Amino acid sequence: MTNSNENFLKELHHPDVPVPEGMQSAVAVTSFGKLIDSIYNWGRRNSIWPMAFGLACCAIEMIATASSRFDQARFGMEVLRASPRQADLMIVSGTVTKKMVVPIVRLYNQMAEPKYVLAMGACAIGGGPFKEGYNVVSGIDKYIPVDVYVPGCPPTPQALLHGLIMMQKKIDGQSFGNRNSMPWYGRGPSEEVPVPVLGPDIVDPRQAYLLRREAAAAISAAEAETASGEADSGV
Repeated sequence: MTNSNENFLKELHHPDVPVPEGMQSAVAVTSFGKLIDSIYNWGRRNSIWPMAFGLACCAIEMIATASSRFDQARFGMEVLRASPRQADLMIVSGTVTKKMVVPIVRLYNQMAEPKYVLAMGACAIGGGPFKEGYNVVSGIDKYIPVDVYVPGCPPTPQALLHGLIMMQKKIDGQSFGNRNSMPWYGRGPSEEVPVPVLGPDIVDPRQAYLLRREAAAAISAAEAETASGEADSGV
């Protein structure tokens, strides 16, 4: 039995039930809930399928991570899928422009649950050197939920591997007993993330009420100014 399997069994051992040392590599005594969580999370974290798409220079580092030198296949993540319906990890690698955030959210909604997002690079995390640009989104987490952030400009393949390992640790910490960590197993269908509207500027439909409030305040101020001007002129 490999060391990874031995460690997996040792993690399952219930602290109140002693197991002879010679049998700890082959036998595990644990609770049913912990057993289900451990087996379920073990299967998911070792078979993550990232979606194969890139946005800018960070995508070159992501491609290098899949090469033989760094070999992300060691972590069970070598199957990069071209379809969002067959992927459970979106790696947002590179600069997110206001034009691209629309298809990114659309692709995220097409991914099946459970699904995760990794923001790779300073641009995807907060806009990077283009943060003040008129055409760049200052952080993809303003539109879709992000699970792991990998800083850098661009991050090295080693940094991306570290981020993928952190993703595995996050999956290991999820439990059926805590629905907040597994919201996709709640009652009813999951709500889609509203697709941003691209016009003169990008608009998040979730903030439409703010736009309506500001517009109403501007109209009220203009009407009050007009009425005050008419009163002063004696009309």
